Amino acid sequence: MAEHAPLKKPFTEVPGQRQVRSFVLRQGRLTPGQQRALDEQWPRFGLDYTGQPRDLGAIFGREAPRVVEIGFGNGEQLLFACANEPGKDFLGIEVHAPGVGRLLHGAAAQGLTNLRVYCHDAVEVLQHELAEGSLDEVRIYFPDPWHKKRHHKRRLVQPGFVALLAGRLKPGGLLHLATDWEDYARQMLEVCDAEPRLRNRAGPGGTVARPQWRRQTHFEARGLRLGHGVWDLLYDRIG
Repeated sequence: MAEHAPLKKPFTEVPGQRQVRSFVLRQGRLTPGQQRALDEQWPRFGLDYTGQPRDLGAIFGREAPRVVEIGFGNGEQLLFACANEPGKDFLGIEVHAPGVGRLLHGAAAQGLTNLRVYCHDAVEVLQHELAEGSLDEVRIYFPDPWHKKRHHKRRLVQPGFVALLAGRLKPGGLLHLATDWEDYARQMLEVCDAEPRLRNRAGPGGTVARPQWRRQTHFEARGLRLGHGVWDLLYDRIG
């Protein structure tokens, strides 16, 4: 049996170089159902990382608004979005194979046609496979907060990464971030407000109520009942 992309390392190793990444692989064990979904559904939904630019129109077979969700976890929100926004095409990017397997199982069960999936480092996908100005939206929900100060350098939302996102968005495109970690929300605001190609819809330092297109997860609802905060940030690509 050919090795599928989710069973490979989800990043490119360069001899002699050690790169600080925003994730640590904690793959865990694939359930039989997740493994079966990877085996059977990867050819249908999966995109193997090649390091070459993609023709998204050819991949989806149509021209439609294109949305990337980075770090989709178990895929709950991404499945919700695909089903509730059928006029958009979605690219999900996640490094953890069990979550990818769960998403593929759900996508097949729902018969989705507007979804494709990478099991690879989002930075590399954005740098090498997605063209400048090719995206209408980027969504990053609850990225790892790396709450210890010495680990803040691993946080995904850093100036260089936000500049990369701004370049991949079309003028008028949307960046949507959400976190339940107040310190990370402050960092997100500082970094994104400083990017000249992005404009905060709520004004500098401002956040918004959860938009209707982002589903409230069970974990999030539990946290809110316990008095924890959740911050949503919306940025428009200008220029």
